[in-house]
Amino acid sequence: MPNIHLTAPMEAYARGLIESGAYANMSEVVRAGVRLLMERDGARQFHALKTELEAARREAEAGAFDDFDPGAYEPDADLR
Repeated sequence: MPNIHLTAPMEAYARGLIESGAYANMSEVVRAGVRLLMERDGARQFHALKTELEAARREAEAGAFDDFDPGAYEPDADLR
């Protein structure tokens, strides 16, 4: 198990959560915090992708695109 060092205020807060019964131990508190970070990072990635797609849509609508050649990506495909 990794060794985790918290600042005094962070440790006091985490211990308060445990004493209140919200969490059984420090591991549960840390896991909850990591889960929140994972969710936030997932949301951040989603919004970054959404921003990139919006920019690509604007470029395409402005005519800044190349014709798609499916044969270049699937040379063996039946393209009738």
